[in-house]
Amino acid sequence: MAKKSKKLYEKVTCPESLDSAQDKLRGGIKNWPEDERPREKLLRQGEHTLSDTELLAILLRTGVKGESAVDLARKIIQKFKTFRNMSHTDIRDWKEFKGLGQAKIAQIRAALEIGRRFREQEVKEKKVKIRCAKDAVNLLMPRMRDLKKEVFKVLLLDGQNKLIDIAEIEEGTVTQASPVIREIISKALQNFATSIICLHNHPSGGPNPSQEDKAFTKELHQAGEIMQIKVLDHIIFGDNKYFSFADKGLM
Repeated sequence: MAKKSKKLYEKVTCPESLDSAQDKLRGGIKNWPEDERPREKLLRQGEHTLSDTELLAILLRTGVKGESAVDLARKIIQKFKTFRNMSHTDIRDWKEFKGLGQAKIAQIRAALEIGRRFREQEVKEKKVKIRCAKDAVNLLMPRMRDLKKEVFKVLLLDGQNKLIDIAEIEEGTVTQASPVIREIISKALQNFATSIICLHNHPSGGPNPSQEDKAFTKELHQAGEIMQIKVLDHIIFGDNKYFSFADKGLM
């Protein structure tokens, strides 16, 4: 009887056996209980119930040697703090995560971009009314503040200042004003816009207008008058800051 008890005791408490069980849990999410797996939890309870770490783990799909996808996701969240911070990183910012390749990094950034586009598409479909500079800023700040290059966008509005579309201008910068102005006016005419709001970003992070910005705004306003299109504002985005020509009484 004593022999049998000793055998049972060894089976339950042997350090080697416990280590083996822990290794299985660390080996991958597929070894976890089903109700703890992020993917199964999402399908059963809905994506809104998942933490940032769990959502990121689903994007990663697999972990790296010695770490599950959740372990890796937790480390990434601890480093970057927010999804926004992940979206404007350089590949070098991820080098500390051993085994995390370009494919997984691309998956993360693609998912973040889908989120931004989803929001913009939702706003377009609702045909929101733009009543002031703040409305335009709230709409596009998540997009414009993180761009690495200077980009122009135009809000095309109908006679009631409701959004028709958001157009991206592909040519030039304020130092090459004429091509940009031609394209802006052309987009407005193509979409039968009554009025427009021009927006662009300063990758440096400061929104205050340069002399070129001021000259560009004046030329755009004049072109709009000739073509009977109201230029309501020109907004410059920095890092969570903005400058509105209309708010400053410069339009």
